[in-house]
Amino acid sequence: MADETIGVVGAGIVGLATAREIVLRRPGTRVVVFEKEPEVSRHQTGHNSGVVHAGIYYTPGSLKADLCVRGVSLLREYCQDRRLPYDEIGKLVVAVREDELGRMENLYERAKNNHVPELRKVSREEIRELEPHAGGIAALHSPRTAITDYPAVARAFAKDVVDSGGEVRLGFPVTSITTVPAGIEVASGQDRVRVDRLILCAGLQSDSVARLAQDKQEPRIVPFRGEYMLLRPDRAHLVRGLIYPVPDPRYPFLGVHFTPRVDGSVEVGPNAVLALAKEGYRRTRVSPRDLLALAAYPGAWKMAAQHWRTGIKEYRGSFSTAAFMKDAGQYVPEVGVRDVVRGGAGVRAQALDRDGTLVDDFRIHQVGRITAVRNAPSPAATASMAIAEHITAAVFGDA
Repeated sequence: MADETIGVVGAGIVGLATAREIVLRRPGTRVVVFEKEPEVSRHQTGHNSGVVHAGIYYTPGSLKADLCVRGVSLLREYCQDRRLPYDEIGKLVVAVREDELGRMENLYERAKNNHVPELRKVSREEIRELEPHAGGIAALHSPRTAITDYPAVARAFAKDVVDSGGEVRLGFPVTSITTVPAGIEVASGQDRVRVDRLILCAGLQSDSVARLAQDKQEPRIVPFRGEYMLLRPDRAHLVRGLIYPVPDPRYPFLGVHFTPRVDGSVEVGPNAVLALAKEGYRRTRVSPRDLLALAAYPGAWKMAAQHWRTGIKEYRGSFSTAAFMKDAGQYVPEVGVRDVVRGGAGVRAQALDRDGTLVDDFRIHQVGRITAVRNAPSPAATASMAIAEHITAAVFGDA
């Protein structure tokens, strides 16, 4: 197997981490990363808020829980070794109402089962000691939760791949995947490359690329745009660390929160609105093809029936800064409409099953010589190096 050629579709942080893991752990293996964009980390990785999650939220025993906790330690060590930003600014998960205290207690027990380091419950008074301008009646404090620069990490992964003899082919949109004798042919128009095994880490396009490889039709990707506000620079001092709400377990999104960035700015958000294109970073970006595919999928209508109330609320916040900041103001009461400006947006590749269930855990399929990552939402960036270990073990039978 040492002389094999392994192809990886997608130069986001998961694809690059996987390519890096293979070239470093399997000497003699040739690795080629195929990326449709002119540079790496253009999509989910490049629009990431930079949070290194500690593992508070995830179901114990799930891939998310196991790989997140493992991934944190690997990422911390990597960033320190490469002198990349890694700042343990801490996180407060804040309850603002009495009816959230039960959910917060459940979250605490879940986090303990996931071995989140140094997590503790804090009172109203202790919240003010940690975050003098924060609201809330109780909270969980995770002092080891960190922030980093994921695009910089992805670029470093790409350099590792190339320095170890691998190749990152930019401007190579995959148009067909064909099984040939003893291998797989990956094509971009007339340009064809033969590989022995193929790993699909295509993010927002993961369902489309998986269909090229004859993988299952489900899950499908539903793109959710997350829009951010930015605190004005003269108000950034109101937030020291990460401030999050207690999440609603019925919904896979964490709610609007305050996120300091490594560049000193502070984001407020994101909301979660259905994007009208898989790469719909702007409200005005519409893809009729993506919309028709979504409308033809039964799971989309079932999802809409279950979550339409939440959807209306999220869209209201998308078009009204006052509505957007109404929820945020519960967590930092001194922050209002005049303290923020419109920031950027990202699009989350959320997998959806045919029954309308939003897939929560990482989901990875194998079809012969092809391994397809079908769902890798947050905390995939945090867990990227551990996901790479997991995929490499599965591909080479080391699991």
